[in-house]
Amino acid sequence: MPKPQLLSPPGFNTQVENEKSSPIQVLIDATDTNNARVVNNIIQATTKAFLRSQKIQPSPDKIIPRIRIWFNPGRKESLYIVPGVYALILWVYPSLLVAIAMVREKEQGTMLQVYASDLRATELLLGKGLAYLIVAIGQSFCIMLIGAVIWGLQLAGSALPLILGTLIFTADAVAFGLLIGVKASNQNAAIQVVSLIGFLTALLLSGFIYPLNNIPFPLSLVSNIVPARYYIEITRDAYVRGTGWAGIWFSLSMLAILGLLLFNTARLGLKKMQLN
Repeated sequence: MPKPQLLSPPGFNTQVENEKSSPIQVLIDATDTNNARVVNNIIQATTKAFLRSQKIQPSPDKIIPRIRIWFNPGRKESLYIVPGVYALILWVYPSLLVAIAMVREKEQGTMLQVYASDLRATELLLGKGLAYLIVAIGQSFCIMLIGAVIWGLQLAGSALPLILGTLIFTADAVAFGLLIGVKASNQNAAIQVVSLIGFLTALLLSGFIYPLNNIPFPLSLVSNIVPARYYIEITRDAYVRGTGWAGIWFSLSMLAILGLLLFNTARLGLKKMQLN
């Protein structure tokens, strides 16, 4: 979350020294409502501490902080929680479906025919992934419709960044599922890996529950390669800030890079298993 901005008028020091009232303005980004409340309380306490340090009798007439909450003035929890839930759902379920489907074919022995065929690893993964990508896109439409109907979420800016970000993110989730499906030996193992690696990282290291600044080292380094982190930034920008392309271009780029890495890793793993 961006740091709060403190704006003081010209001649602030002179007015304080002469014990005259002086308004100041504090601008707080309330995308994260919990942090906004904490910052609000800190500003109030800091103002009183400053008055005491300057040996000025605390009074509402001396320094008047005028606090403005950006983006989410009503501090609605749904604007913070629901966009994060989108990322969690769209990361776990598509990847779980793909991983189980891939492993099931291994257990049934049908994958051996593919290994012995002329079908390349890239073609197989693209064919498998495309089907589940369509399912994931349908799922994203459903949960966003539910968010709009039940919690009243409305876009704060253009829908195009959100649409593109959702498409790339769901492709990342499918690529992650393909990777797990290639590596796992049975369905139980695939479910456990998706639950432990996919769900826990998306829940704890994406900024959904804990602010990224509060994640301790070295887990903070791991958060840089968690796709859900960047998709949460895109969804919160779409529903809360509304800055558009200028605010989320880096997140889109990181999603594209991480998706390519996941798919290429799955391709290399499957290529080694093929006979030709």
